[in-house]
Amino acid sequence: MQIHVVQSGENLTSIAQLYQSTPSAIIDTNELETPGDLVVGQALVIPIDGQFYFVQPGDSLYSIANKFGTTAEELAQINQIQVNGVLPVGFRLYIPPTPKTNTEVNAYIEPYGDQVSENLVEAARNRSQYLTYLAPFSYRIQSDGSLAPPPLDDFAASAENNNASLMLVVTNLEEGGFSDELGRTILSDENLQNTLLDNIIQTAQSGGYRDVHFDMEYLPPDMRESYNQFLRKAKQRLANEGLLMSTALAPKTSAQQEGAWYEAHDYQAHGEIADFVVLMTYEWGYSGGPPLPVSPIDSVREVVDYALTVMPADKILLGQNLYGYDWTLPYEEGGEPAEAISPQQAIQRARQYNVPIEYDTEVQAPFYTYTDEAGNEHEVWFEDARSIQAKFDLIKELGLRGISYWKLGLSFPQNWVLLDNNFNIEKT
Repeated sequence: MQIHVVQSGENLTSIAQLYQSTPSAIIDTNELETPGDLVVGQALVIPIDGQFYFVQPGDSLYSIANKFGTTAEELAQINQIQVNGVLPVGFRLYIPPTPKTNTEVNAYIEPYGDQVSENLVEAARNRSQYLTYLAPFSYRIQSDGSLAPPPLDDFAASAENNNASLMLVVTNLEEGGFSDELGRTILSDENLQNTLLDNIIQTAQSGGYRDVHFDMEYLPPDMRESYNQFLRKAKQRLANEGLLMSTALAPKTSAQQEGAWYEAHDYQAHGEIADFVVLMTYEWGYSGGPPLPVSPIDSVREVVDYALTVMPADKILLGQNLYGYDWTLPYEEGGEPAEAISPQQAIQRARQYNVPIEYDTEVQAPFYTYTDEAGNEHEVWFEDARSIQAKFDLIKELGLRGISYWKLGLSFPQNWVLLDNNFNIEKT
């Protein structure tokens, strides 16, 4: 696939001609709603086999070959040029596709209320083909060790029809937030733990789940070892029943990292106990905080680098957001939260207010600012083809197990096209 960033004066026809594609193919791939009105700075995925590279000052055929993991001789042969010939700046080189690597993909899906919206039903049905695991969020632990399930609709059928496995997500959510006291209650009582595990196993077996995923957050710091011991017990019982066990981990950069979100999550222990983990490498920019990229690549890499010091790469699913935020400025702590928006909505909003999309290469994320009808200034950070490809490249570079998305239901068609282009998605 080719990623093209729209420049001033370009249209869909000129872009298609540049890459020997067609406007209709680009429209379909990117699900363009207004193909005649592209946004300057908008990233488009061009559906071609391989990609084109335009020679930059200082390039040689050898440096370009090294960049794309091929050889100068192969590039010369494919492009019918001399290996040691002069490459004019702007010359278009065809780069053949690289072999796909295998990966695992998880996606959480979070129904609200008592019923599953048609939007989520459609997302599960359409995206499960790209998933190893589909993870309904969540089964909430009750104080008596029982589980309160989410509405499930036909998620199981969507997974089965696409050869995806169901992940049973278990949380200490209570009244809309993670409860430290509920966590303490469960982790302090052996009898409650046994009851909880009985219920988890019964639910997993009756519901056709393949993996049990513990997402227990904001646990009291002094519960760190108690949580580890609970996971050891859970792993033994689940393994006896032929079930996998995974955990979600807050994005730490050291074992000593302080804070309510981090201290009870022991990376080394989880890496030893669980079959795999999900690193929640997102929410640097969050609804209640100041405008920031949601998953800046430098911060994401720092978390993964730490994780790799205490666990193997083939146990790590990289967490990735499928959304962005629109902040009203000036940001005030405790003020109005930012609005969560899909990548498609972010592009539509840039078009609506006639502003170009910019791209921060350090954090590998798109952003822009605009002024609304009431005169309020806004700042938007989101994801696009470039930012998601940067995460795919990181996964391949470090040999990670795969990727885990939070969450289905927000439109980001480019992600799925690029995911399929980069990886062979494993099914369990």
